[in-house]
Amino acid sequence: MHTQTAKLTFHIPHATSLKDKRQVCRSLIDKTRRRFNAAVSVVDTQGMYQTLTIGVVVVSGEFAYARQSLDEIVRFMEEHAEAELVGVEIM
Repeated sequence: MHTQTAKLTFHIPHATSLKDKRQVCRSLIDKTRRRFNAAVSVVDTQGMYQTLTIGVVVVSGEFAYARQSLDEIVRFMEEHAEAELVGVEIM
C-alpha cells in the first residue's frame, strides 16, 4: 500500500471574512471529492481569512498510480479554485 500526500496553500484576495473563505473552501473541497477518490480537508490557517491550506491524501496499491492521481488532483484544484495557488508541498 502506498500513500501520497500534498499540502496546498491558496491566497483568496477577495475574502474579507471567514465566511468568504468558507465559501471558497467548501466549493473546492466538494468539487474535488466528487471527482476523485481522495481524502481532502482543511489542515492549517483556519483563522486567516485570506489564506486557505488544504491537505490531500491518496492511497493506492501502486506508487506510480498514487502519484499520478495526486498530480491530477493538484492540477484540478488549481484550475477550479476561486483563489490563487501559492504553494504545493508534496510529501
